[in-house]
Amino acid sequence: MNNPDMLIAVLTLAGAAVLLVTNWIRGDLVAVLVMLTLMLTGVLEPSDALSGLSSPVVVIIASMFVISEAIVHTGLAQRMGEAIIDRGGTSEVRLLVLLMAGSALVGSFMSSTATAAIFIPITLAVAEKAGLNHRRLLIPLAAAALISGMMTLVATTPNIVINNALRSHGQEALSFFSFTPFGLAVLVLAIAFIVLAGRHLLSGGQGAVSRRRERSIGEILQGYDIRQRVGVLRVTPGSGLIDRSVARMQLGARHHVNLIALHTVADSGRAFVPARPETVFLANDILVVIAEHEAIDRFAEGFELERMELQVDPALEREFFQAVGVGEVMLTPESNLIGKSVREIGFHSRFRCQVLAIRRKGATLTTGFADEPLRFGDVLLACGAWEDILQLRDHRDQYILLNLPQDYHEVIPARSRGPVAVAILAAMVGLLVFDLLPTVTAVLVATAALILFRCVDVESCYRVIDWQTVLIIAGMLPLALALERTGAITLVTDRLLELFAGVGPMGVLAVLFLVTVAIGLFLSNTPTAVLVAPMAVEIGLKMGIPPQACAMTVAIACSAAFISPLGSPVNMIVREPGGYTFMDYARVGVPLVALSLVATMVLVRLIYLR
Repeated sequence: MNNPDMLIAVLTLAGAAVLLVTNWIRGDLVAVLVMLTLMLTGVLEPSDALSGLSSPVVVIIASMFVISEAIVHTGLAQRMGEAIIDRGGTSEVRLLVLLMAGSALVGSFMSSTATAAIFIPITLAVAEKAGLNHRRLLIPLAAAALISGMMTLVATTPNIVINNALRSHGQEALSFFSFTPFGLAVLVLAIAFIVLAGRHLLSGGQGAVSRRRERSIGEILQGYDIRQRVGVLRVTPGSGLIDRSVARMQLGARHHVNLIALHTVADSGRAFVPARPETVFLANDILVVIAEHEAIDRFAEGFELERMELQVDPALEREFFQAVGVGEVMLTPESNLIGKSVREIGFHSRFRCQVLAIRRKGATLTTGFADEPLRFGDVLLACGAWEDILQLRDHRDQYILLNLPQDYHEVIPARSRGPVAVAILAAMVGLLVFDLLPTVTAVLVATAALILFRCVDVESCYRVIDWQTVLIIAGMLPLALALERTGAITLVTDRLLELFAGVGPMGVLAVLFLVTVAIGLFLSNTPTAVLVAPMAVEIGLKMGIPPQACAMTVAIACSAAFISPLGSPVNMIVREPGGYTFMDYARVGVPLVALSLVATMVLVRLIYLR
């Protein structure tokens, strides 16, 4: 290498690869070091070395994290999970098909990693309910989440990076659904393989999931003997409660009744809402109260309320616990609440939560505790809106929020915004499919709309963006630019062309696929795409192969990271709950890579090489 800039670029690439593989230094810091090296050595001007930070690719990736959060925030992903649990029954084959198809569909419009993160608890719940071994489900789930990246342009970061490589070479970019035939073909083959053979390679026999889990709300209430004291009342048109507020009625102090929630008129129709001091009673409201049966009867008689049967309806119960939650808090030694009673503190008005019971030295107080002085070590069972329960964590000087039920993880903050989110996503897809706006513009418009229509919180947008991933890509893009400008990519491409001499287009594409998969054994798929895509496009141009065929081959290979847990964060996040070894991934991954290669070669020939 006579070109010193080329040598510096190649050494920078080698150093970055070693650091990313060994994880000696955080990935985002590696990206910053790459940009600094290119600037300080003069290989790139500062504006070029920092160009990755303003790249449309980086903007699209950051926006997709927000879009993924909106899908979770509005409950679209969870509803699909609930449908899988309801329809899957106890059949392992049926559950595998539903889980893999469902995660591939959801992952078509959000990151593969986010898809896997959403479906892991769903998969564990499915396994527990059906009495199946979860090890036979989690790697298939990871495989489907990776395959989801083959479905659409925005399904995974490498697709966007590879499309950008086509544009930078002045070539026609791939469309939004160009990937879909490849993804569907690989998904069908993967499901068939997993059902027929793959699941048996992961674990012989079946067994129920054995894992430590948090208690549900029902179990917590049962532990405090609360469920037996729940009553349901309807506000009749002649009731004296109508048009009066919860605070004004002082139900606890005057009538010894705790009002937990109301089924009343809300923004999106009738829905459960937590009982807050400012809540006003309306005719035909359904009240959920906790008290002794005699107190409930006296309260109902005094205000002309109709006593209703307490129905056991899982769907209605899920809806109720979306609005109302519980948490256990323990007083600290320094708490100034010690020595004061719940009534004296004004717990409901002060913290917007009600105390349903107190546990003291193993004994549970469920009645007559409102005027009982609190002691250090008392555990209070608090009930209220989830947002108010979570805000109890802000008072660590007073008490510690000990436990949240597992139901908290299934809370959908913006369930009513689901149809709005679907409409916005559909509009985004339409803009991309018909090429009405550039990709980055369409994605930004969708992101802004999701925020404006409250499908996602502004505060959570900053939290959900994986800034480490964003910085890694922002640092690797200038490195790819440096390799191109210094001639390193051309040099490697020329050597590859010499090796490919006499090999037909299909052979070239097969080698590109396998080389990409091999690099993906050690690097994650995004850096792999950044490095391989420019070379693949150049090889296509110099050998007369449609560059789109080369780009698509590399894109599918980047998502076919089935063999190694290092190949994708998707593989890593199922490793711990599944207890998998490297050989578990290899046993299932090698056949899946082979099937992906076959499907890619057949479809590339039919679509691009006719």
